Amino acid sequence: MSMKLEYDRGTLVIRGQYAVPYSTWDDRISAFRAPAFRYRDIVEFLRRNLVDFSDYVINPPPREEFKSIPVPLREYQEEALNSWLSSGMRGVIVLPTGAGKTLIALKAMEKLGVSTLVVVPTIPLMRQWSSEIEEKLGVSTGLMGGGEKDVRFVTVATYDSAYLNAEVLGDKFMLAVFDEVHHLAAEGYSHIGEMLAAPYRLGLTATFEREDGRHFLLPMLVGGIVYSISPRELAGKHLAEYEIVRISVDLSEEEKREYKSAVEEYKRGLSSIGLEIRSPDDFRQLVKMSATSRAARDALLAWNKARRIAINSESKLKALENLLSAHKKDKVIIFTEFNDMAKEISRRYLIPLITHRTPEKERNEILQNFRDGIYTKIVTSKVLNEGIDVPDARVAIILGGTGSRREFVQRLGRVLRKRAGKRAVIYEVVSKGTKEVSISYRRRRGVNN
Repeated sequence: MSMKLEYDRGTLVIRGQYAVPYSTWDDRISAFRAPAFRYRDIVEFLRRNLVDFSDYVINPPPREEFKSIPVPLREYQEEALNSWLSSGMRGVIVLPTGAGKTLIALKAMEKLGVSTLVVVPTIPLMRQWSSEIEEKLGVSTGLMGGGEKDVRFVTVATYDSAYLNAEVLGDKFMLAVFDEVHHLAAEGYSHIGEMLAAPYRLGLTATFEREDGRHFLLPMLVGGIVYSISPRELAGKHLAEYEIVRISVDLSEEEKREYKSAVEEYKRGLSSIGLEIRSPDDFRQLVKMSATSRAARDALLAWNKARRIAINSESKLKALENLLSAHKKDKVIIFTEFNDMAKEISRRYLIPLITHRTPEKERNEILQNFRDGIYTKIVTSKVLNEGIDVPDARVAIILGGTGSRREFVQRLGRVLRKRAGKRAVIYEVVSKGTKEVSISYRRRRGVNN
């Protein structure tokens, strides 16, 4: 008796007399059921065991033919693509920002010639990918996000839209490309990977690890790391040579007093609730407790106050002034942690500002003027970390950030595009005697390897 495979709202229905791996019996339909992402494993199991089966799982949109991409891959890009192909067309490629991950994915799409879903974090990235696909592969793309809901042979979706429509998208594509694949491991977004039947999967990122440790899900949902190369390995030949300069500044006497007071209040709060912060999980526990415990909430507020004092120190603005003077003719991106600091810099030094509240049209105008050299400086709070095509700059000034290595690598990538005779510089301005010092060391782990 032949087996029959079907897709049903994010799951596989397996009809027939044999039990298969990863499946459980569903009395309601008198058939076995399995997560959709196990489609490839189940098909391979049936073929290995010479079981006759009918496959009705993938129902792609109308086919479109890809044109050949005339742009050649660099040596390391070729190695990355070949590693993915030889790993069964599953896995994650880890490359620095600006090293051409998109082109590798487009070459993979060209080589396979199958229906493809590309999942990206932001609407600007969705439009950027769509433009690249239409230009290089010569096919019209469907879009899912920003009010668009059009499924085609090649579709680009935001993680939010893919999550909301995973059941509908799940049986349409043979290849799934996850840009900034670390997002896929987030608590909600992981369902996208689970509900897609796509047998071929490609993850792209500059940093595989997540602070919450959930990257352990990625080998199951996409595949393990099949290729990885660091910024330092590409510096000189393919990316700009760069140096990272740490500038330490002193808090004012008043800031020191306020910082010390806030830290002591934070420690008292932790002591009163019996919590010791030794890992990100411990801190997440504090955040959870703050919803019901006044002492935990006060401790969290004190921690935030201390952090703001260290990050928004007046001495940092003086250091910034000196750096701007030293780099008058260079293109500079200034990164802050908080909007109020970014706004103050914009007001004080008449530098265009981009935050998450900047309208898309205004943001695009600022970036275009920066690209054209009309503006040589821009300041931003986080929004340019990821998901927006940022023009080349030679200098990055980091006035505040988290301990996330990913954030640091993404900011580093904003100045790494190679330019003749130009060496990139990344300045970290850090407040002495504060938690910022250890945060700086933590986020730079592995970057200089």
